[in-house]
Amino acid sequence: MAGNRIICHCKNVDYIAIRKAMIAGARTLDEVKEMTGAATGCGRCADEIEKILASVCGCFNVSLEDVVNAVNDGADTVEKVSEVTKAGAACGRCKALVQNVIDIKR
Repeated sequence: MAGNRIICHCKNVDYIAIRKAMIAGARTLDEVKEMTGAATGCGRCADEIEKILASVCGCFNVSLEDVVNAVNDGADTVEKVSEVTKAGAACGRCKALVQNVIDIKR
């Protein structure tokens, strides 16, 4: 899901705004709704937001679950998570999100 594009047309919320909400700790559709307003209009974007929430690293197709599991198994730095999952090993755009997962453990 590289690049930026509008995800929620009703509220004009783009992909980057949703990723920023994730970096700020949003992990559920309700939390994204609260932080961005996305999916609070017609709701047709909810499925796309759920897909974004499930993914951390598009370069290596690393899921949020994969990163959380690595953290729960002891990976306590971005570098250690990258060694286990490859998240953050290519373009690096997901490093802030990986760090947030480490910080809040979810």
